[in-house]
Amino acid sequence: MEHADWNGGRSPMETQKVENWMPVETSREAKWWYSSFHNVTAMVGAGVLGLPYALAQLGWVPGIVMLVISWLLTFYTLWQLVEMHEMDGKRFDRYFEMGEHVYGPKKGVWMVMPQQLTVQVASTIVYSVTGGKSLKKFFQILSVRGLSDIKQTYYILVFVIIQLLLSQTPNFHKLKAVSSLAAVMSICYSMVAFVMSAVEGSKLHYPRNYGVRSHTPAGITFDAFTALGTVAFAFAGHSVVSEIQATLPSTEEKPSKVPMWQGVVVAYFIVIFCYMTVAVTGFWAFGNAVEDDVLITLEHPYWLIAIANLMVFIHVVGSFQVFAMPVFDIIETTLVKKLNCSPSKILRMASRSAFVCLVGFIGMCVPFFGGLLGFFGGLAFTSTSYIIPSVLWLGSSKPKRWSFHWFASWASITVGLIIAALAPIGGIRTIVVSAKTYKLFS
Repeated sequence: MEHADWNGGRSPMETQKVENWMPVETSREAKWWYSSFHNVTAMVGAGVLGLPYALAQLGWVPGIVMLVISWLLTFYTLWQLVEMHEMDGKRFDRYFEMGEHVYGPKKGVWMVMPQQLTVQVASTIVYSVTGGKSLKKFFQILSVRGLSDIKQTYYILVFVIIQLLLSQTPNFHKLKAVSSLAAVMSICYSMVAFVMSAVEGSKLHYPRNYGVRSHTPAGITFDAFTALGTVAFAFAGHSVVSEIQATLPSTEEKPSKVPMWQGVVVAYFIVIFCYMTVAVTGFWAFGNAVEDDVLITLEHPYWLIAIANLMVFIHVVGSFQVFAMPVFDIIETTLVKKLNCSPSKILRMASRSAFVCLVGFIGMCVPFFGGLLGFFGGLAFTSTSYIIPSVLWLGSSKPKRWSFHWFASWASITVGLIIAALAPIGGIRTIVVSAKTYKLFS
């Protein structure tokens, strides 16, 4: 099956050589369960640990309703992306290539690429912060002499050094071992958070407050806005789904959407199980006293919470790479296809290392976990997960007015626009409030 192409003036032989070097298109040998690993790694990330806090900001009923609606809508929009990966006899290995096909080379690309890049860059920043924070917490809980008092900045630096090494992995398919381990870790620490919240909650005898955290109208409103972004951040895998599907083989008899959808279904049911169990038990156990990272609230048994923080660290090491790989692909595609640079290991090392160092530095400067989730979740994640898939579907399939697909698409777009408008406001407020007591590189 032919794939979408945006080469510039190269011969067919040169074009094929370049395509074989690109991170996304190098291998098409993946199995359906690889897509499950990649999708779980992309979805069940730092966001799941913030969901009890989101419930504390929204309240029981609005919080759970928002989680369920978001899961249903993003499950549907993920199906749309899987279906549109192959249209009109072509494969679209990159998210923005769908936009280019449906709405043209200028409007379509600019509709998708800036949003996708924002999601992926934002994810790598948040994961840098989460990685450093979790590693520091691991050593603090175990009271390791000489390591527990080191500044969080240095732990983020350790995370960045690891990413510099892993970033030289040539393509998505070669990441399968790292991604598989990350997926297992995400499920494991979600289950630790779930079980230990249930245990801690059953031991606590004092009454817990299940009302919203804030007591002023302004605080309640801004917290609700932030919570919307936190929930949106939790459904962030859409920005990499096309690149994941690109690793699967495709024939006319068995197009790639068949094994991809198998993997997505398995991943999405793992996602909702992890999300609901962690969100509900975390809020039930601690009420609105829960922290923006539920593992920080949990204290006993200390060794298990320490291991859970180490699991989070291992997971975000893999998640960083899953979200960074499409960015590497865009950078290398621009350098090689547009600027006619020669594909080489030196080019790859220089470009990827520069990106990793940049996002790591930003993470050291702005380590506000809750605020980052709300701000980035609303700013761009809603576009790639709720809005753009349905806009592309309406443009390519043109469903009849008031049909199921027409209604479902507009429902996703509407909910996405509401979150995109409100969540960044709450996220900015959280960052501003946190910044009042923050010292740079502390």
